[in-house]
Amino acid sequence: MITLAALQMKSESGDVSANLARIEKAAIEAAAKGASLLITPELGITGYGGGEAVGLLAEPVDGPIVKALQTLSLKTGIALIAGFAELDNGTVFNSAVYVDGGETPVVYRKSHLYGDYERGLFEPGEPATYLFDHRGVTCGMLICYDVEFPENVRRLALAGAEAVLVPTALPAGWSGTFIADHMIQTRAFENQVFVAYINHCGSDERFSFAGLSRIASPDGNLLASGGPRDEMLMLVKVDPAEFNVSRAENTYLHDVNRHAQ
Repeated sequence: MITLAALQMKSESGDVSANLARIEKAAIEAAAKGASLLITPELGITGYGGGEAVGLLAEPVDGPIVKALQTLSLKTGIALIAGFAELDNGTVFNSAVYVDGGETPVVYRKSHLYGDYERGLFEPGEPATYLFDHRGVTCGMLICYDVEFPENVRRLALAGAEAVLVPTALPAGWSGTFIADHMIQTRAFENQVFVAYINHCGSDERFSFAGLSRIASPDGNLLASGGPRDEMLMLVKVDPAEFNVSRAENTYLHDVNRHAQ
């Protein structure tokens, strides 16, 4: 069992220092309340809508951004998931990193880029299953649009993920509201996993964001919900054992494997 914290956040476009400071404030508060992991939004370190400036802020995994997150994790005792622009041999990816003190970071690259804006800035990562153990809970990561493809969540669940952690930059509008209000709970239920979907709020120079962060449990219920406009720090208990009955009654993962045989 873990206590999971999630920061629905208004990032400052292009201001890495300001965004790291905001995450530090939330990490200190979350750790004081007993959380062991804090999730923040897609490209929350650089801001989402800065256009070409986002690419100019891209750094390798061993660069100052990830090192600053590791230092913050060591300082507060809380692990972090944060979105950043990753530079690897001249290629820029929309990535999320999990850091836990001095442990080796786990990096996930967004595989399904959304729209011309993202495709003009980033290369897609290959669909990949990177699982990590966080205090006894097996976790996987996706980013935003990735979660809208059911095979991505199913792949992680079949590999053993108990929680799927999803930094996002969901825009305001009817489709975003539908995704937050219906799809996230469905992904959790059909895979019998926790799904944490953590968004920006407010606006930047290009986009208005929906807020509406969601944390859903394996039985399809919501454990936490962010509002449409304001920053919010959410804390929930994640205990896979509490949902053994749900898994026994909703045997999707077992039955899809049996059908494949």
